Formats: sequence, structure tokens, C-alpha cells
Amino acid sequence: MEAIQLTALIIFVITIGLIIWGKVDRAVIGIIGVALMVFLGVMTETEAFLFVDWNVIAILFAIWIIATYFGKTGIPQYLAVIMLKISGRNIALFLVLMGVIASFISMFVDNVVVILMMAPVILHVTKKLKIPSFPFIIFLALGANFMGTALLLGDLPPQMLHSVSGIEFPEFIWQLGRPSSFPILTVTFLLTTYLFYRFKFKKAYAGHTFDSAAFAELTSINPAEHIKNKKFAWVVVAGFLGTILAMAFRQAIGLHLGFIALSGMIVLVLIMEIFHKQLACPSVEEILAELDWRALLFYIALFSLVGGIDHAGIIKMIADALAPFMVGSPILGTSVLYWVTIPIVGIVEHDAYILVFLYLIRDLAASSGINPWPLYWALLWAGTLGSNLTVAGAPALFVALNICEREDTCKIGLKEFFSYTVPFVGITLVICFVLALAIWIIPSAL
Repeated sequence: MEAIQLTALIIFVITIGLIIWGKVDRAVIGIIGVALMVFLGVMTETEAFLFVDWNVIAILFAIWIIATYFGKTGIPQYLAVIMLKISGRNIALFLVLMGVIASFISMFVDNVVVILMMAPVILHVTKKLKIPSFPFIIFLALGANFMGTALLLGDLPPQMLHSVSGIEFPEFIWQLGRPSSFPILTVTFLLTTYLFYRFKFKKAYAGHTFDSAAFAELTSINPAEHIKNKKFAWVVVAGFLGTILAMAFRQAIGLHLGFIALSGMIVLVLIMEIFHKQLACPSVEEILAELDWRALLFYIALFSLVGGIDHAGIIKMIADALAPFMVGSPILGTSVLYWVTIPIVGIVEHDAYILVFLYLIRDLAASSGINPWPLYWALLWAGTLGSNLTVAGAPALFVALNICEREDTCKIGLKEFFSYTVPFVGITLVICFVLALAIWIIPSAL
């Protein structure tokens, strides 16, 4: 290994290690890592800038802005009351329904944003009903982190896959003549949710009912009354749906996803500012104040760091070493990638891991001629599902746990935390692997 490669590897490993440790701001650590690579000659400052996929950053920024407006419409509260009425005093059913709603919203909105948007609603309801909020918020976080990979918009890993491979929105539903991410993850999630409801939640809440007076108070109000500003809500929903539809038909439009997302955001912001009095909406300053700028900086630094080690040739070295193994037995190679990924992303922030291996698979396929798609999907699914094991792997779980401990004024024990994450991860991984094996891994190897 050459000196420049060793330098790049040392900086990358130390930087990622400090990011996992989490004692220092992750964005700051990432930027310092990029700066060190530049100062020590791994890459130039121009290369560091160009290694960032600004298309993905634009998507994240724009969707976060639109989602922040959405969270202020009252629609999440509306949905909560609807689910409360449907549950009919069944706490276990209400818990599952809220988790399902949050999970499907996360296909279009970053999972951390979903937690921040839905948690206040959950807390309002659980406090009124005098029941613990932790099971609701942790299940919400598990599902949101899970389903964010089902489509192109919801989380960083599918956007990185788009960046590396060129895959488009429709191909997350159906690709190369077979079901891909959305149907496979939806089936996996619904089966897992049913098993949790049947064997965990119903048992945990057997004999428990809602506080009658509180339940009556919450459900006596027309759910639509939570959407106090209907004009504002309609405009936001129209802007949200219009942006998503435009992104779904990107190939027909012929524009980059980031440009489409930014255009949708700008149109929505302009409407809000021009018709501010008529819509009685929050100002753009209020919306921008709620944006997680540190997260954006972290993702920018992450792209530069991975670009640095790719530029130094480290990823190609790993790809060359794995090539004989993957080419010799595609079924075994893909299966090993899937199951080896799981424990790693349980303790390593999964976005960084997935980005490194997406480049590795791309280079491996280019040099050996193998079909990369079983590997891409195995990596993406295992990387996302396995990250639900700990707060180190999934930022959504970290945010959810902080909210629970702050609002419930008690420390959530590891035993209680793992009583949700371990079975959820185990069940989802087994179901997803069986589906992946039958639909992608075995057929692609024949």
C-alpha cells in the first residue's frame, strides 16, 4: 500500500470512529477529516468539492423544507385522531397504526424529520391517555428508518444508490422484470408489524384500555378541526405531491432530481411568501430555523471522505480482493455481503458504510462483469434493516430515544430498548433475505 493510500485510510478510519463515538459533533468531525485529506495531499480542495453529489444534497435540503411546512399543517394530528378512533380503545392497534403511518410517510420524507414531525403528536396523545410514550415512539422510529429505503426520496441510502448506479424512481418499484425495493420492503414491514402486534403488543397491553375521559376528549373533536388553516394545508399538500410526481417522472422531464426538488421547494416558498397574509403561514425564516444544518454538513463531508478514499484507490483494492469470491459464487457472495453487513451497521453509522460499498460494488462489477444488482439490493436492505439495532447505526433511533427520555423523565434501560430493536431487526432481516433470495439472488445467478 502506497503512502497516500495509507494516509487516506488512516484519516477515514479515525474520522468514522469518532463519528460513531459521538462525543464530538459529527459534522465537525467530518469536516476536519476532509480538511486533513486535503492538507495531506490525498485530494485537492477542488476534488473534495466535486466528490460531493450535490444532486443528492439538493434533494435532502428541498424535501426537508417541504416536510417542515407539512408538519405545521395539522395533518399529522388529524391522522392520529383518525387512528385513535379506528383503534376503538385497543392500545396495541393504535400503536401499530401510528407506526404504519409514520413508516409510509418516511418513504417521501427523511426518517429523522418524520420522528420530529410525529413525536409531538404521539406525546400529546399518550400524555392525555396516561400511557408510556416509549413503545409508540421507538416503534415509529424503527418503521421510519426501515421504510425510508423503499423509494428514492425517503432516506440517504437510496439517493446514494441513484447517485452511484443511475437507478430512477420507478425502478425502486419494479426493475429488470421483477419487484424491487418498495414491494419487497413493504411485504417485509407489514409481516413484521403483524407479528409484533400479534405476539408482543397484544400481550403487553392485554387488559389495558384507554383512560375513558381522556379518550372521549380526544375523539369527540372532529379530526378535521386539527387542520386549522385549510388553505395553507391544501397548498402544502399540492406542492408536496406535485414535487414527488415530478421526481417520479424525471426521465420524461429530463431534469436532475435535485433540480426538480429544489424547483418544487422554491415554488412552494414563493407562494407562501407572496400570499403570506392570505395563507397565514409560517415565514421562511421560521422554516429555515428548524432545518438541521449540521446534518447537511455531515452528509457533504461524508461524500468527500468516501470520494477521497476512492480517489486514493483503496476501494478498487478491496474490490479486486473480493472479485474472485463474488464471481466464483454469486449466491454465496451476495448472502455473505448481506449477513456480514448487519452486525457492522449495528455499530457503524450505516450511511457511511453503504456509500463505501456502493462504490466497491460498482467497481467490482465494472472489472469482473458480474451483475451488480443483487449485491446493490442486498447491501441497501441489510444496511438499513441492520442499522435498527442500536442508536449508533440509526440517527432516527437516537433522536427517538432522546425524546422519550426527555419527555418521560426517565432513563430507558438497554434491556427495554433491545426488547424492541433486537426482535424487530431479526424478523425483518430473515423475511427480507428470503424474499431477496427468491426474487433477486438465485434468479440472477442462474
